[in-house]
Amino acid sequence: MTRSRPLLLLLSASMLAPAACARDGGAAPPASRQAASTAAAEPEVVKTLRGQGVEFMGTFDTPVGLTGYAGVAGQRPLAVYVSSDGQHAIVGTLVNAKGEDVGAAKLKELVSGPMGAKLWQRVEASHWVADGKADAPRIVYAFSDPNCPYCNRFWEAARPWVESGKVQIRQILVGVIREDSANKAAAILGAASPEQALQQNERDFSRGGIKGLAKVPAEIEAKLRDNELAMLELGFQGTPGIVFKDADGSVQTRSGLPQGDDLQAVLGPR
Repeated sequence: MTRSRPLLLLLSASMLAPAACARDGGAAPPASRQAASTAAAEPEVVKTLRGQGVEFMGTFDTPVGLTGYAGVAGQRPLAVYVSSDGQHAIVGTLVNAKGEDVGAAKLKELVSGPMGAKLWQRVEASHWVADGKADAPRIVYAFSDPNCPYCNRFWEAARPWVESGKVQIRQILVGVIREDSANKAAAILGAASPEQALQQNERDFSRGGIKGLAKVPAEIEAKLRDNELAMLELGFQGTPGIVFKDADGSVQTRSGLPQGDDLQAVLGPR
């Protein structure tokens, strides 16, 4: 997933156009200066943005007289800088004369950190199959479909890291690509050794992979539904969807097959 810094947008409380944004409700704001506790105390432009689906996690001071609001929109951290009259806001990145993002540290503290912890807990609680040693120092989660060619290519590319014991990839199986994807995923999850069944599917992928179950048992169907729900909650539209921690311990995601140097960013030093 390639990240780009958002352009600064000058917004007026009376001129914001409707937008559809995913909401990540339920998380309590982190301890800091929290956003106004009642609608009446909020600036008008903040009310407008909240109505459009932006969730605010807290506020912070800036050196230029604007109040910073740390928010979330569509599963992405969002900085909003509000004018003293509460009628206008700058949405995006505020830089100083050195080119430094003045809100980056607070956005990480109030939004990125808590969001990452919540995301990691979600994938930890999913129904995954281990690929690699249990004591591997690096854990990577991957939403995978048994029929996904890019998932198979990621599996192949990761062999040096997995076989050396450096990385364990926890495959979160879903059945979304073909009609028999769920049947194959069920065959893996329901096997006496899901780990061996996973390896069989990947090794034999070019020959059709593992044979799917004729009928998906209700218990396994429930696990697959939960995995698919987790995939959607995290904003992945397809497979592979990858979740990992970078060198700083921050949770990162990638949609699709990592390319070039990005593979090492996901899996760590080879």
